[in-house]
Amino acid sequence: MIREKLIEKNVGKSKKFRWRSHEISRIEGLSDAVFAFAVTLLVVSLEVPKTFTELMETMRGFGAFTISFALLMVVWYNQYKFFRRYGLQDTYTVLLNAALLFVVLFYVYPLKFLFTWLLSPLFGGGVAHLPGGVVEPMVDGREQMATLMIIFGAGYIAVFTVFVLLYLHAYRQRAALDLNMLEVFDTRNDIQECVLSVCVGLLSVGIVIIGGPNFAGAAGMIYMLIGVVMTIHGTLMGRSRRKLEERFTASATEAA
Repeated sequence: MIREKLIEKNVGKSKKFRWRSHEISRIEGLSDAVFAFAVTLLVVSLEVPKTFTELMETMRGFGAFTISFALLMVVWYNQYKFFRRYGLQDTYTVLLNAALLFVVLFYVYPLKFLFTWLLSPLFGGGVAHLPGGVVEPMVDGREQMATLMIIFGAGYIAVFTVFVLLYLHAYRQRAALDLNMLEVFDTRNDIQECVLSVCVGLLSVGIVIIGGPNFAGAAGMIYMLIGVVMTIHGTLMGRSRRKLEERFTASATEAA
C-alpha cells in the first residue's frame, strides 16, 4: 500500500509538526480504496486497443488523464497529511471524510470531461462519436460551457470546504491533541489556505451566474489566481511564522 510506504519513509513529515498517527486507520484504508477506484474510472479504456486508430484515440486522452490524476493525488496527499498530523478518528471526522470521498467519486467524470475538452485543440477531438454514426461537439455553445464551469466550481468548492471543516475540527481539538503554538499556527494557516481556495471557486461560479454564459471563459481563468493568492499568503504567513519560531525557541530555552 502506497500510504504505508510513505509512512515508513516519513514522507510529508516535518520537524515543525509532530505526527500523531503512525499506523493506517480503517478510515484511511477505505479512503485509499475509493481513490484507487476513482483513478480506475479516469482510465480512457479498460481494453487494449485493437487497431492503430483505437490506440490514437486512447492517446488523445493522455493529457486529460494526467491532469485529472494529478488533481486527485493533490486531494489524496492533503488527506494523508491531515490524518498523519492529527490522527483524528471520531464520528465527525469520519462523516467529513465520507463527504470528501463522495465528492471525489462523483466528480471523476466531470473532471475528466472538462480537461478532455480543454485539451482537445492540442490532442485533437472536441467531438463525441455517438451510436449510429452521430457526431456531436463535446460542448455546444456558451450555455453548456457556463454550466460546465459551474459544475466544476461546485466540486472544487465542495472539496476545499470539507478540508476547511476538517482543519477547523482539528483546531477546536487543539488542547486534546496537545498542539504547541507552532502547530496551532500551522493549523490556522491550513484553514486560511483552504478558505482562499473556496473563495476562488465561489468567485468563478459567481462570475458565471451573474455575468452569464458570455463570461464562462473568464470564470475558468479565475483559477489561475490560485498561484498568485497562495504565494502572497504564504509569504505573509511565512514571516509571521519565523517570528513565532523565535518566540517558541526562546520559551523552550527558558523552560529548559
